[in-house]
Amino acid sequence: MAEKLFHIDQEYQEWIAELSNRYRQSQIKAAISVNSQMLRFYWSVGQDISERRMGNRYGSHFYESVGADLRKSLNLKSGFSATTIKYTKYLYELYSPLFANRQQIVDESCVQNRQQLVDDSAVGEIQLYDADDFENLFSIPWGHHIQIIDKCKGNAEKALFFVRKTLENNWGRGVLLNFLDTDLYESQGLAQTNFQLTLPQPQSDLAQQMLKSPYCFDFLQMGEKYTEKSMKDELVKNIIKFLLELGRGFSFVGQEYHLKAGGKDKYIDLLFYIIPLHCYCVIEVKITEFDFSDAGQLAGYVAMVDDQLNTPNDNPAIGLLICKEKNSVLAKYALSKINSPIGVSEYETAKKSLPKAMQDTLPSIEEIETQLNQK
Repeated sequence: MAEKLFHIDQEYQEWIAELSNRYRQSQIKAAISVNSQMLRFYWSVGQDISERRMGNRYGSHFYESVGADLRKSLNLKSGFSATTIKYTKYLYELYSPLFANRQQIVDESCVQNRQQLVDDSAVGEIQLYDADDFENLFSIPWGHHIQIIDKCKGNAEKALFFVRKTLENNWGRGVLLNFLDTDLYESQGLAQTNFQLTLPQPQSDLAQQMLKSPYCFDFLQMGEKYTEKSMKDELVKNIIKFLLELGRGFSFVGQEYHLKAGGKDKYIDLLFYIIPLHCYCVIEVKITEFDFSDAGQLAGYVAMVDDQLNTPNDNPAIGLLICKEKNSVLAKYALSKINSPIGVSEYETAKKSLPKAMQDTLPSIEEIETQLNQK
């Protein structure tokens, strides 16, 4: 009878569900903690090997010997492969220059008290990173580190960029690999903007980093003679891929978003909301080269959004013009005299992103269609 009551009692059922969720959360936290401790150990191993130059002292079979001796000492049947031992050295040597002004103490009991030691000879030569960046290294899985080390080819700042992005977006290994094969790092923050003149700190820096140039639209299915309307339709049709290309934090609001002022109907190409910045983002798409009139039109839309859509909790809206070619000189002149925060970026298709020698060898869509029609 008591067992039956348990099953029908709503409060009891909710408590069981709460306990189950709490247990799962504790499992996740335990897994994260174990991963962090293991990475700290790997860092210390890599530090020892690098600073003591053990690889040079003990010969070509050094890594195999270390792995075998560790397994024997710890009574383990597997683990500590020669490859793993090598990557501990790669991990340390890749990132340690970024934290040259920090004591390399990875024991968790000492992390909170780690002193910041400034090396005057290093300042100005490399960009020094803070404690949060250092701790991020121990927050992603070891398998992710291996992929980042392999793909970033000794570029520590690029590698750390992907560590951050993995944490921000909770990327699995497959998603990380996809982004490592793109120019995400190279294009991040490269949009031409007037944010320093029109937005307060730190929003101006954050907004700058949210935009990039170029945007890769290789997922669009368009013929050679596409129009602005067909491109915008394809972007909305592929909204998930478009959002991934825009980056973390963009939320789609609408296409041809209707606003009215002075008795005139106006339609914004694409309207988004950037959640981390707490602001609207007006996106206009042009399939031509940037010109002065484009900036003026976009500034008008941004002003209308500020006036008609913003609430007291929203920051000033920003505008983003994505065009075929941004013409940096014209964009510089235009943005310097506009009071609305605006960025100008380019887009590229798959063919443009290929090396020029290869671009020239590829047939156009029209040429392919002609050949197909002749068969």
